[in-house]
Amino acid sequence: MHEKTVQQHAEALKKGEYSSVELTTHYLDRIKQHESLNAFITTTESQALEQAERADKRIQSGDATTLTGIPIAQKDIFCTKGVLTTCGSKILEGFISPYDATVITKINDQGMVMLGKTNMDEFAMGSSNETSFYGPVQNPWDTGKVPGGSSGGSASAVAARLAPVASATDTGGSIRQPAAFCGLTGIKPSYGRVSRYGMIAFASSLDQAGIITRNAEDAALMLQAMSGFDARDSTSLDLEVPDYMATLEDSIAGKTIGLPKEFFGDGVDSAVADAIQLAIRELEALGAKTVEVELPNSEVGIPCYYVLAPAEASSNLSRFDGVRYGFRAGEYDDLNDMYEQTRAEGFGEEVQRRIMIGTYVLSSGYYDAYYIKAQKLRRMISDDFTRAFQKCDLIAGPTTPGTAFPLADKNDDPVAMYLNDIFTNSVNLAGLPGISVGAGLDEAGLPIGLHLIGKYLDESTILNVAHQYQKVTDWHLKAPGGFA
Repeated sequence: MHEKTVQQHAEALKKGEYSSVELTTHYLDRIKQHESLNAFITTTESQALEQAERADKRIQSGDATTLTGIPIAQKDIFCTKGVLTTCGSKILEGFISPYDATVITKINDQGMVMLGKTNMDEFAMGSSNETSFYGPVQNPWDTGKVPGGSSGGSASAVAARLAPVASATDTGGSIRQPAAFCGLTGIKPSYGRVSRYGMIAFASSLDQAGIITRNAEDAALMLQAMSGFDARDSTSLDLEVPDYMATLEDSIAGKTIGLPKEFFGDGVDSAVADAIQLAIRELEALGAKTVEVELPNSEVGIPCYYVLAPAEASSNLSRFDGVRYGFRAGEYDDLNDMYEQTRAEGFGEEVQRRIMIGTYVLSSGYYDAYYIKAQKLRRMISDDFTRAFQKCDLIAGPTTPGTAFPLADKNDDPVAMYLNDIFTNSVNLAGLPGISVGAGLDEAGLPIGLHLIGKYLDESTILNVAHQYQKVTDWHLKAPGGFA
């Protein structure tokens, strides 16, 4: 049962092959069976079974959507009414959200069933899912390796078949990188396509909600359900959402794929480079053309990102002070000391590091030298993409320079950790859509991701190309040993 995709579950539920209650119970049992992965912070068993019962009644009455009755895991960054919402941080220990994020509301309206809240890097700050207060998540392909981050819990859960789909968020690669490390399909839509209301903020101009699934078809179906205008989010786009499913089967013959020379140089593992070249040849065999493009400012994407993102984090995380909600230090002398002790005890090392960097670059005397300069570089990076897209319909390359690395391998070297996002964070800086799909395995049997980048608001093209690629390859069908 757990080997089925979202679409296959939808067909089975419609035909009455099994009920949503039976399906939900099956996944809840698997979550208990594989607790050692630490993919979930919270499981919502009683709520899930209640939702499944309602879904079965809805299916029987003929009032169901395609997604009704299908289980989903929700990243613990989305506020969920009546459910513990922690963002992977001690500082939100015990916080029960009084309302639902828009993403949660939209998925509930479809009649989906929430299995629980997935583990994540603290406040989405990390590339390995090791900064969580609730401990590191394991990669099902090799439990001694990281699953990627910050959406590592979501990726681990889907890869291990603990859920057929999971929500995720992406600030600098946090959907696509874990999808690549876990052999999955992960899409980050264009900035503004999916509402950020109720999604706990890290860097507001970069954060975007998306989805991790087994294939592009499921990703298209889920993105359709999640997208749309939300008046409660000032960055939400008041635009009609395209029918992503309608264009999946279109031929990609004649599509032009841009290959940035900056994505194929030194620093890319040879197994990754070889797999991506093979993937490109598969796309060419389907009729796509390739052309070399340039993204000359991509090399400054990492330093640009690690000025802007911490600056925004410094502002966003100032609300966590021990006064209104969450954790409060047990001992303090006065109000200021309570703030200091609460934040020192409540935030982990990586979050504290980024708050300090952000506060520094926003401080008097350094604002112009760092923050303003980084904003100018961000514009240059965006302009690079605009020029590149004059020559092509989409851009392709590796999602990450290498495959999943050992747990604790990079904890003492933050810069090495940050470099895992070298091919992904420029997409967030430019607000573009990106998708990672499985494209091979390295010599150790670890997944490799192909990264497809689309024009602004053109999720349809990258979903179409990803789907057509998956029709002629089987990387997305492979499962980690012991979890099939």
